Amino acid sequence: MTGDAYAVTPLNRVKRLHEKARYDQAAVHGVIDATPMAHIGYAIDGQPFATPTLVWRQGEALYWHGSSASRMVRHLAPGAPACVTFTQLDGLVMARSGFNHSVLYRTAMCFGTARLVTDPEEKAAQLLMAVDRFFPGRSAALRPISKQETKATGLIRLDIESAVAKIADGGVEDEAEDYTHPVWAGIIPLTTVIGPAIADDRLMPGVTEPGAGLEAYRPGRRLDDVVAEAAGE
Repeated sequence: MTGDAYAVTPLNRVKRLHEKARYDQAAVHGVIDATPMAHIGYAIDGQPFATPTLVWRQGEALYWHGSSASRMVRHLAPGAPACVTFTQLDGLVMARSGFNHSVLYRTAMCFGTARLVTDPEEKAAQLLMAVDRFFPGRSAALRPISKQETKATGLIRLDIESAVAKIADGGVEDEAEDYTHPVWAGIIPLTTVIGPAIADDRLMPGVTEPGAGLEAYRPGRRLDDVVAEAAGE
């Protein structure tokens, strides 16, 4: 990375629609911080895998966890190249031809070497962050993590070595001769919106409000906005 941008290399260079590429740190981090779910790409004996899981960022490090016995954790534990991909789908672009139909999106691809976190203090802190990153302060209200749970959980860290964001936020782009074709064209916006909380039917007496890190998760708010705000706390 040079300054506040990731160096453009054959690994992260966008060739198709290169004008949508963003290599600056702010753009890449912006997509990551608004997107809790990512896909972890890696290969085992030539077989590619893409595992969906929650991922959170701490500076230039990405973290995620899984069962210590899982294929992903066991493969990445000693150190292995991985690609972490984040995607936000923001809209459907309806054109006057099938060829020009498209979508509005924000994506980020991060490359680096993933490996198991073995430092006890780092692991303990990040297992708390797995909750607090998305629900600030909630871990303090929860039953503490047990030793067995910590042992059964593998924590993976990837230091971002290369990255790129690709953002499509334009409108309909039809061929000049197609603008006289009599079919509706435009954009259908898409958002993930938070709905009303549904209480567990075995709550302790007197526990009536979500609270404990969930204050921002109000019905009607956009999930990407709430998650991005939590990243700044």
